[in-house]
Amino acid sequence: MAVTLVNPPGLPEIDVYRQVSVATGSRLIHVAGQVSWGADGDLATQVEQCYLNVATALAGVGASFADVVKLTVHVVDWTPDRMPELLDGIGRAFAKLGVEARPPASLFGIVALDVPEHLVEVEATAVLD
Repeated sequence: MAVTLVNPPGLPEIDVYRQVSVATGSRLIHVAGQVSWGADGDLATQVEQCYLNVATALAGVGASFADVVKLTVHVVDWTPDRMPELLDGIGRAFAKLGVEARPPASLFGIVALDVPEHLVEVEATAVLD
């Protein structure tokens, strides 16, 4: 496998992701920000669809979430009280996909996305052998 996910000593252990990914592969994959086209609804529903879309994009080039080294999540009008919705959507997507590994991730609150209906966008970087 080209990616190893770790929580180095001295850094907090976060359930939703690991602090570091070590990639040893030779093919770098960048997945454009995925939104929830056709999956209007609350934040959790849109997050779930975004992660499923990322998985579809990865599968299209022979990769999976096991190959992801970094996720970036952009949420419109983010406030910390929305974290349970975000985690619910991620959990539902990972359950559907059978994902156990949690790659490093960054979360950014933003003002807006491409259309007012989109509440979240998720992009990924992956490495393959």
